[in-house]
Amino acid sequence: MAISYMTEDGYKKLKEEIAVLESERPVISKQIAEARDKGDLSENAEYDAAKEAQGLLEAKIAQMKNLLANARLINEDSIGTDVVQILNKVTIRNTKNNQQMTYMLVAESEANLKENKIAVSTPIAQGLMGKKVGDVAEIKVPSGIMSFEIVNISI
Repeated sequence: MAISYMTEDGYKKLKEEIAVLESERPVISKQIAEARDKGDLSENAEYDAAKEAQGLLEAKIAQMKNLLANARLINEDSIGTDVVQILNKVTIRNTKNNQQMTYMLVAESEANLKENKIAVSTPIAQGLMGKKVGDVAEIKVPSGIMSFEIVNISI
């Protein structure tokens, strides 16, 4: 799996989420045992559902642990504001309609559009990376090409 960059806060959240999922293991094990006690396993829908839930839970835990194992923490003190880079808050202006938006560029695991956090792998973030205040980024999106002017870069 590829290296994933994340903040210390994102790393802690991921560890907490893994702990929550691991605490669900005994509950599913109990459901499997209860379903097994009901008799014939070949026609036991409860048993099949519990085993499937266990498989999904274990797969999710394994995926998250793998992400954690390949994580590289970003030193937030070394982030500058001269050019757009990961962990910057970037205010951009759409050159067509003059609408301004502010996004924080984060690792994929921390992306959350409701919090205006976009992953550095998205087309918009890729188009903004390395630009300075005043630069215009031409970004190819599914609907065509959009132009954004960099208004501000902050932390």
